[in-house]
Amino acid sequence: MNKYLFRLLPLCLLISLTGCGVHFANQAQTAPSQSPPTQPPPVAGQSGSITINPQYVALLPGGTQNFSATGAAGQPLQWSVNGIPGGNSSVGVVSSTGVYTAPSSLPQSTNVTVTAALASSPQANFATAVVSLIDQGVVTSTANPQVATYSIYLPAPGTVSISFGKSTSYNLNTWAQATPSPNGGQINIYVAGMLASTQYHMTARITLSDGATLTDVDHTFETGIPPVTSPVAATTFSGQQPQPGVEMFDTLVPWEPSQAFATDLQGNIIWTYSYPGSHEDVVQPIKMLPNGHFLVLLSYASSIAVKSGKIIPNTIDEVREVDLAGNTIRSITEANLASSLAAAGYNLALGSLHHDVLELPNGHWILLATVSKSVTLTGSTSPTNVLGDVLIDVDQNSKPVWVWNSFDHLDVNRHPYLFPDWTHSNALLYSADDHNLLLSMRHQNWIIKIDYQDGQGSGNILWRLGKDGDFKLVNGTDPTDWFYAQHGMSFFTSNTTGVWKLGMMDNGDDRYFPASGGGSTQVNCSPPNNTGSAQCYSTTPVLQIDDSAKTATLVYHYVAPTNLYNFFGGNVELEQNGDMAADFCAAAGGSVVQEFRMNSNTNPQLVWQATTKGNNQYRAERLPSLYPGVQW
Repeated sequence: MNKYLFRLLPLCLLISLTGCGVHFANQAQTAPSQSPPTQPPPVAGQSGSITINPQYVALLPGGTQNFSATGAAGQPLQWSVNGIPGGNSSVGVVSSTGVYTAPSSLPQSTNVTVTAALASSPQANFATAVVSLIDQGVVTSTANPQVATYSIYLPAPGTVSISFGKSTSYNLNTWAQATPSPNGGQINIYVAGMLASTQYHMTARITLSDGATLTDVDHTFETGIPPVTSPVAATTFSGQQPQPGVEMFDTLVPWEPSQAFATDLQGNIIWTYSYPGSHEDVVQPIKMLPNGHFLVLLSYASSIAVKSGKIIPNTIDEVREVDLAGNTIRSITEANLASSLAAAGYNLALGSLHHDVLELPNGHWILLATVSKSVTLTGSTSPTNVLGDVLIDVDQNSKPVWVWNSFDHLDVNRHPYLFPDWTHSNALLYSADDHNLLLSMRHQNWIIKIDYQDGQGSGNILWRLGKDGDFKLVNGTDPTDWFYAQHGMSFFTSNTTGVWKLGMMDNGDDRYFPASGGGSTQVNCSPPNNTGSAQCYSTTPVLQIDDSAKTATLVYHYVAPTNLYNFFGGNVELEQNGDMAADFCAAAGGSVVQEFRMNSNTNPQLVWQATTKGNNQYRAERLPSLYPGVQW
């Protein structure tokens, strides 16, 4: 029996109506934390003719290992543990034939040495093996009812991953985590991806740096009931195989107790993120980070400020880094950002954080926020309060180190859509090839590249992609087949400069069509104008960009049916299997997320689909799993 469970039995008897919480997700618990070893583990060695095999072993309490020694040439051997002939109950015992048995219980994981020596010359002829005695792990609950913490202490450096599933076949795995010090120490791994109200089995897979491996005993954990999310109905179409993984959703409207959540491909909820706030703050968006955490932007819709809407109390305006259990690791609020900018000498009428956030390879965050300015437009005699955008690069201490302001780089007299919400930017990408930024500006119908250079750039606009921009549209009709009121762009090639591909959600709210007398005519499709008109439709274009030739070639252009007209939100992405995934956020009746083959511009082969009736998903993303580098 797990010794930690044994210690809790008296308490469990007193609270039997609620059960023993060590393996149940009824309340958050924490495993006891232990400091790493202060000394490095021993090293196997030998002297003279004797050799021992194996040299490195890891055992659980009570485990056994048969050692063999060679080179004795028929002479008798003496066996010892930590220099004690035959060992004892504290360090384990070894027989005259080299069978070692670990102690039945351990105060803490530790290392011992097993030595075989010639009885006639033990100081000159011996060989020593190292046994890492590893106590059983401890499984505890977290504040998230579908996430457990698995804790195990290693007396030597190494890594641990957790295998888990509804049976001891353990069909899922976490990522591997290393000991906190070169000497070993306690590893805590969040186990996530489990169905609600279900018993799971889990075990630790241990690999020590010396090559020894070990599998812990089986533990069971009962998940709890997660908060309410959007309803998800998922379908895999007959004969099709979707890209494996999990689907991450972030709900824009209506407000649910959990606005960000992940499902398996059958639509079952396997993870949620909840936060206290108001019914105006929403997740926009949530992104997995390389360290296994999530980057979450929580804020109200930026359009509220334009409409002079009242922000209700307790509304959050913040970027957070959170772990799988929902703990905030790092954060910055709009108020703190505004204060830091003022202290640094920036005079900005900062508004809300909104729509997107980037973490850069150096750990900096690129924040997107609204900024307002009173402007007298050309031909006008009175000022207008115009809402633009500002990008702020903050370092790991949340200090602003680079700022870009749309009012410094764009003509405020160009406002094709929904002015005075002038730019309404909604997506950011970092180009790793040239260290610059791409910014999607919905109300300009442009994607622009900004000279960023990892914080050393001028901020100049290097090019503008879209109608009236710097590129010639190839393999499409100009202006109709450009993108309008776009969202959710992503790279469709590994390279991001030269000749490369970019996909996006072309919402199509204010598309231009050729006019009969020449020029073009703009059609406003935003509600209540979108009455099923054939001119109100969304597309998911993939453009091949040639930076030098300044051409944008339509290499794929799915024109969605009018029932999928998506007047706000959404995104597209390229799956590892070559499929496209698209979130039609504001389709009729609620979001429709589709994975499809890019085999037709009008009727692509549907592979997988998820609908959230009556709910709009700002973005949806297929993740390999809930752990970086792990494919489920």
